[in-house]
Amino acid sequence: MAGPVGVAGSRAAAAGGARSGVVLALIYVTALFFIWAFVTNLIDPLVKSMKVIYTLSDFETQLNQFAFFIAYGVMSIPSAWYLARRGYAASIVLGLLGVVAGCLVAWSTTYSNSFVTVLLGLFVAASGITLLQVAANPLIASMGDAKSSHFRLNLSQAFNSLGAYVGGTFGAAYLLRGDLFAKDAVLTPALKASSLGFVTHVYLMIAVVLAAFTLAVFFARQTIATHAPIMASHVESPLSALRSRWANLGSIAIFLYVGAEVCVISGMIFFLEQRHILNVPAQIAGYIAPLFMLLAMIGRFGGSVLLRYVKATTLLTLVAAGASVLCLVIVATFGMVASPLGGTVTLPGGYVAPLTMGFVPAVAALFLGLCNSIMFPTIFTLTLERSTAPASATSGLMCMAICGGGFISILYGAVIDQFAHITVDGARSLAFVVPLGCYLYVLWYAIAARSAPTHVIEEGVASAH
Repeated sequence: MAGPVGVAGSRAAAAGGARSGVVLALIYVTALFFIWAFVTNLIDPLVKSMKVIYTLSDFETQLNQFAFFIAYGVMSIPSAWYLARRGYAASIVLGLLGVVAGCLVAWSTTYSNSFVTVLLGLFVAASGITLLQVAANPLIASMGDAKSSHFRLNLSQAFNSLGAYVGGTFGAAYLLRGDLFAKDAVLTPALKASSLGFVTHVYLMIAVVLAAFTLAVFFARQTIATHAPIMASHVESPLSALRSRWANLGSIAIFLYVGAEVCVISGMIFFLEQRHILNVPAQIAGYIAPLFMLLAMIGRFGGSVLLRYVKATTLLTLVAAGASVLCLVIVATFGMVASPLGGTVTLPGGYVAPLTMGFVPAVAALFLGLCNSIMFPTIFTLTLERSTAPASATSGLMCMAICGGGFISILYGAVIDQFAHITVDGARSLAFVVPLGCYLYVLWYAIAARSAPTHVIEEGVASAH
């Protein structure tokens, strides 16, 4: 009897080791979602900082977002190519090194004193994040039971939202420091140098921390590689995804969804600080704006549970419709006066503000985060299940579509500049027609995806069934 018991014990130990290995790999990969969200959402207070320091128009201000998100368009196909040839673990390590390099370039602005250096640093960091996204999204989706892929990706995206909230709050505290961001402040060389110093020191600190994490991932690369999906023996070009109807439709949905989210959150500080909205200092608005991502985090944790009981297409339809309604509320209240409602509200940062009608569009804008919560991971997995192209190619095309954050944001900035010729106070509210159009497409996509054929997510998919 000792033999069978010993064999059973060995098998149980092996199974336990395999489970612990999967858990460790999931922890490392989930940490990546937090990291790239933290770095990405530093840009939102950075947008305000750069606008003031370099005296930029709204269109020029959105070049921060454009420089960052255009990297997805330029680097996603090369990233998918690198992933297909070198595998998931090597891609993650190289992606992290790219983020570290980008932060160091941004830090070098302390010597160049040039806005162009900031833009270059954002592009390099985003190039690294692009490779991380191309690798991490399908990695999470495939690590475990295929039936729970929506659950795992939404759960990881919840930590992505946590990183976004922490990054936005951290950025408000350190990138919007100083008298330069007080209302009606006068720009002087000394104030400019002081504020730019805060910016560059933040990016140096992030580079150091990420370098240490990269080293840890390097030593654990074998664990990640062991639990990564098996690559196809014949690797197709990432461009093959262009031949898949659903890869294209899903990529357009990602392009517009990311564009909507980026223009909303990057303009949130400017929107909230307006006299007819909340009438608060820039740093206080910077503390409030990350509530958008906090609501997104709550929505993703809740969504990861709901997706066990509700069809992904149904939930995506509901949140897209909700986002469209909230945008309509903001547009419809563009000329509303901030009439007092009585009482005060203590806002993040300890600022006590009078309660006015301006809270209506402010709350509507913030609650877009709740509606956005499950859009990206759900669109991503819905597309992978319907695409007739290999998973790496489809993932690469969708990650390429994240460049919508750059194109839609500069369109948003240009629309604000145009509406400002008509109504200065209501221009930012009217500009919500841009994200409204994006959400309406996502709504259509969710409805159309209901009747499309699906398949298990795997690397060598040739056709849906």
